Formats: sequence, structure tokens, C-alpha cells
Amino acid sequence: MTQAAQTEAQVLVPLSTPEEVDEFLKTYPVAAVFKAGTCHKTMQGFGVVETFLQNHDLPVGFIRVVDWRPASNHVTEVTGIAHQSPQFILFQQGQPKFEVNNWDITPEALGPVFEQLVPARSGAAQVKTEDNAEPYRRLMRDFLDGKLSDAMFQDRYVSMFRDDASLRSQREFELLSRLFGDPDAYHGGLHQLGAPQSRGDLKARVQDLLNEIG
Repeated sequence: MTQAAQTEAQVLVPLSTPEEVDEFLKTYPVAAVFKAGTCHKTMQGFGVVETFLQNHDLPVGFIRVVDWRPASNHVTEVTGIAHQSPQFILFQQGQPKFEVNNWDITPEALGPVFEQLVPARSGAAQVKTEDNAEPYRRLMRDFLDGKLSDAMFQDRYVSMFRDDASLRSQREFELLSRLFGDPDAYHGGLHQLGAPQSRGDLKARVQDLLNEIG
């Protein structure tokens, strides 16, 4: 059997209007809505969801809250669930059955829900998102070429990471967070990965990361 035959398609649908939200929930008996915010909490939260989507058949509609606020407000109105972002809401037959928000979007929170309510896949799925790591690649290349000092690079990288609300895979999120950890860890973030200054030569680590990202 070929790799293409073994891989199932993941349904990932942008929902920009109230009408699109309604149509999405009518189309899929079991589905989820993911509200994407404006910072790296969205990237972290979707990364966790992505690991479950690989092995469970769950269509996901995503809402860019700032850009598609009418759709976001409509979800709040029809569910009665207070808006947060990032936010994951699981629906059955158009009715909300589970919701989790912000740093609480964890494997521990999602695991039992997916096992109980979401059908398993017959084959693994490739979750293809709309974003890429090219801005990070450019910044790392500039640093390695000597265009930025260590301090300038760290400041720009951490700022870029903090403001990154891309829908990334868990692997990509973990790679990108590896250099400096979670900039909001002191606020209770989940991904403080250790003190950066204790991890060795910065240029060597940046080169290793650039090699892994490809």
C-alpha cells in the first residue's frame, strides 16, 4: 500500500461568517471549532489538538477571532460559552459537548474526550496548516551571517514567537520554542524549557534548529 493510500485527509475549514459556522456544524455530526487568538497561546493550543487529529476523525473549523469577529460572536451566542482565545469547542449534532481554553488545552484535558466522543481513524492523518516557518528561517540566517548580535537576535526572535498565532503542528511549535522557551512562562505557561543561557553556544543551537526545520 502506498503512503498516499495510508494517509487520510484532515478537514480544516476557515469559518469567517456566522453562516459558515452554521453550515459547518450542520455538515459534520461530530466536529470542533477552534478560535485562534493573536499570540503564541494559539500556536501552543493548536499544536496539542493536532497530535490528536492525526489519529482521530474530527473536522475542525477555525476562526481568526480578530479578523472574523462576527463568526466568533456567533459561536458565543449559539453555545452560551463565554469567548476566549485560543478556545476549543467539541460539538455533537451541532450541540457543544466540551470546551477548553488557553493554557488548559493540554493532552491531559483532551485525551479522555477524544477517546470517548471522537471516532478513531483507520489510518494516520497529515494535518496541513496554512502557515510556515520562513520568517524564523530568515531571522536565523541573518543571525548566523553576523547581521545581528546575540541580544538583538534573542529580542527579535522572542517577540516574533510571542506574537505568532499560526496554526502549527506540535513538532514545529516545540522546535521553535526550543531556543528560548516560553516568553510567558512566568505567567503560568506550559513550555518553559529551561534557562537559555545554560544551553550552550547560541550560534550552534541556532544552526541545529535551522537544520531541523529545513
